[in-house]
Amino acid sequence: MLHVLAVDDERPALEELVHLLREDPRIGRVTGAEDASSALRDLSRMLVEGERLDAVFLDIRMPGLDGLDFTRLLTGFAAPPHVVFVTAHDDCAVTAYELGALDYLLKPVRPERLAEAVRRVACACARTGPPGEDAPDAGADDEMIPVELGGRTRLVSRRTVTHVEAQGDYVRLHTADGGYLVRMPLTALTKRWEAAGFIRIHRSTLVASAHITELRFDGGRAAVQIGDALLPVSRRHTREVRDLLVRRFHHAADGAGDGGGHA
Repeated sequence: MLHVLAVDDERPALEELVHLLREDPRIGRVTGAEDASSALRDLSRMLVEGERLDAVFLDIRMPGLDGLDFTRLLTGFAAPPHVVFVTAHDDCAVTAYELGALDYLLKPVRPERLAEAVRRVACACARTGPPGEDAPDAGADDEMIPVELGGRTRLVSRRTVTHVEAQGDYVRLHTADGGYLVRMPLTALTKRWEAAGFIRIHRSTLVASAHITELRFDGGRAAVQIGDALLPVSRRHTREVRDLLVRRFHHAADGAGDGGGHA
């Protein structure tokens, strides 16, 4: 069963699209969003929580971030969903297909035409598997997290994140350029980013192990140095952090020894 996201800034059009999609027996779940920025947040949450998203059915002309810009931003994700445009404008089809859209539907949407678009999505998923199914779960090259900044949407690279702090229902991503508040649970982010070298050092703190420069002990308490920040390590996580850094040190030493042997 397909899991899809419908995006349209006009509520009646969105409700009609969601209704038609839910009528299709090949679709198991439909999520609706009234603008592209909300859709990006929904997509990010789904990916972080390990949910599958097969396709996005979206309008083009929307205030703020439009459908074409949204699709361009999708290229920043490790496993972007397939895209089907549903619009009243016929002048963007060439650009849409250049961006990799599977289909381009004109409003008002005819049920049989929408069914054909769903068929194309199902066939694409059958050929390649659902987006992200065969991908190493965000542990490969990078992942982009959309954040809201004064009405604009910015993509923050996971590579630039040094550590993450839980703040209620949100997490704050810390980078060299500053902090970014994102609505998502720290537990889900920990699970998703574990393969990328992120490690929990406290119930409210997740760090990128590659950015740890020092492990300190003072009066039985441990802390790690990341840039200018000294972050406390809970007793529960101290041994795990210490063992990780020891393994990293030995790996680096072995690599240096191998290099010396070939000199």
